[in-house]
Amino acid sequence: MACRTRVLGAVGTALLAAALPATVLPAEAVSLGPAAGPPAGAGGPGGERREPDQEGSVAAADLLAATAACAPVSKGKYRTDEGAAETVPVCDATGAVFWKADMDIDCDGQVTAHCNTTTDPWFQNQTAFSQSDGKPLNSEKLPFVVVPAPSERWTYTASGIRGGGVVAVVHGGRVQYAVVGDTGPVGIIGEASYAAAGGLGIPPHPQRGGVPSGVTYILFKNSRVSPIENHDEAVRLGDVLAKKFVRENGHAR
Repeated sequence: MACRTRVLGAVGTALLAAALPATVLPAEAVSLGPAAGPPAGAGGPGGERREPDQEGSVAAADLLAATAACAPVSKGKYRTDEGAAETVPVCDATGAVFWKADMDIDCDGQVTAHCNTTTDPWFQNQTAFSQSDGKPLNSEKLPFVVVPAPSERWTYTASGIRGGGVVAVVHGGRVQYAVVGDTGPVGIIGEASYAAAGGLGIPPHPQRGGVPSGVTYILFKNSRVSPIENHDEAVRLGDVLAKKFVRENGHAR
């Protein structure tokens, strides 16, 4: 499944987001926590699935209820894979945009044991957004999501989305918080890092992993984790934003 983005992703990966003002949040939401460790469920030596832990306090069911209706913001729909039908719109909501798609595995970035040219024939040693030390992101350790490169169909920065923005990814009754970390092909949607997949119990292997459907990606507008690699802060901020999103979209239980 991952191969479809590797063929077309080089142009998207090279694009960087324009800076946008960050949302002003309460002090407790933005204070930095301890350095993040390896994500739960990232898989063993073969990249097999493990049972992850729930992140944050917002239930997956509440986030799914808040994304039940779609007000398209994209001018047209996206494919989930090269050659597939265009079926996925980007939807607008109060405080976020979202889409519902598959998950392919983006192993690009730093060379690691599970992300390299041997495990992934389409591997690229770069990501559209970099760590605070200038290095590309580490797909094996950092949960991040791929956004389509800007096009006439949809430009993510126009919706208040940028590199390091907070994302809630929902699958199988679980919530994984992530950041916007890479860009992909202009016409394809539904991809996340090795760590993001593992955190949701999805097989993370760059060639054999992923799932064909059932993943909801909620990208919070005008948000940012700094430094981008601080996953603890992504979870802390994500929980605040997810509560606000559920409340503002009228589906709090």
